Amino acid sequence: MSIDSLRRSARETVSGLPQGFWWLWLSTLVNRTGAFVLTFLSLYLTVELGHSAWFAGLVVALHGLGGVAGSPLGGALTDRWGRRPTMITMHLAAAASAAALAVVTSAWAIATVVLLMGVAMQAVRPSINATIADMVPAHEVRRAYALNYWALNLGFAIASIGGGAAIFLGYRTLFVVDAVATTLCAVIVFLRLPETRPEARTDTAGEPVVEAKVSMLTVLRDAPFRTLVLLNLLVCLVFTAPWIGLPLTMADQGLSPSSYGVVIAVNGIVIVGFQLLVNRLTDKRSPVVLLTLSSLLFALGTGATALAGSSVVAFAATVVVWTVGEMIHVPTNAAATARLAPEHARGRYQGVMGMSWAVAGFVAPIGAGAIVGGPGPTVLWAATFAIGVIAAVGYSIRLRKALCEETATGADTVTAADTTDATGTTTADTTSATSATSAEQPVAPVSA
Repeated sequence: MSIDSLRRSARETVSGLPQGFWWLWLSTLVNRTGAFVLTFLSLYLTVELGHSAWFAGLVVALHGLGGVAGSPLGGALTDRWGRRPTMITMHLAAAASAAALAVVTSAWAIATVVLLMGVAMQAVRPSINATIADMVPAHEVRRAYALNYWALNLGFAIASIGGGAAIFLGYRTLFVVDAVATTLCAVIVFLRLPETRPEARTDTAGEPVVEAKVSMLTVLRDAPFRTLVLLNLLVCLVFTAPWIGLPLTMADQGLSPSSYGVVIAVNGIVIVGFQLLVNRLTDKRSPVVLLTLSSLLFALGTGATALAGSSVVAFAATVVVWTVGEMIHVPTNAAATARLAPEHARGRYQGVMGMSWAVAGFVAPIGAGAIVGGPGPTVLWAATFAIGVIAAVGYSIRLRKALCEETATGADTVTAADTTDATGTTTADTTSATSATSAEQPVAPVSA
């Protein structure tokens, strides 16, 4: 492939999206560029404050537990209150939590602040995902999610490098910088991002159409979506396991922590360097095929870790495999969630989906550590391989009809997002692909 063709491919990958999306993209990049808290929290607790490694692990787990509560909370607020107010409020709450960590020192205070930070950071994600689904044409949603995910990882890479270089200023300074960056993110949303929550639909006589009310229980009664959430939970367990199991496995092989640093850095390098290319290659492909493929890549990549021996190169190769799975899975899963969600309940659907990520973030580290410390690393990687294969089979068998029908519907139906103007403001009526979706996947009228 020539340089000109690569440039042309890159232009096509980033072109054609509304201006409002790029302001949201910029806010994500700014937010993640200053994301120092989680990166350096365990070092701060152990090295700076002298707490035990057990306490540091507990505090990080509390952050994940906060996310379990924050995701459905953010989803409900996104639909009830609006996308923009939810984003601004939760960004400011996360900024206040980061600033508080620079001040508090007691164990209980730190644990409480980190728990609340987990709530705020996870609660903002349903509003971001719902906003993308609102403003981007249905056939471009997956590409938009991929670009936003790229911004997230690009910002995190910058934060890791900048934090490592600036750590001589002190951990508390990094936490203050985190708070400032998150506040700036909220300012960008406040000044530049329009509210995209769909207005109430009207009939031909101009009378408002009464939408079926949607609660979290209603969302869980949606059988295809419930299957999508459960399968995503399996994939998330496989994806999260290496972040605990990989360093322990490498240490068991006599490799140094610096070797693990080199290997895990491959994850960020591959995403930042190749996300746009992967998105280009997978664009317009069947979501069922992509979700199945990504699950198999997770299974193969993590399973092969048991065969890496003591070779740093072999460990890095396994990371490359499951990282490609990650780049395919994350935007495809978010787009599938947007497909299955009724337009007026996108926040709640994204909130429930986000909860599966948070649950895995809480459960997988504990389970991976227990397995490595008990039966051993080989059992852990055999388990992740089996879970990944089960997820792949589930996507192929259980969701083929639902997602293929939704894709066909989305390709042929005019959406409100299709008439989004250059600022990202919806100008058309609210007849949409997701409205057609709600007709095919009826939602029970349960009170919200």
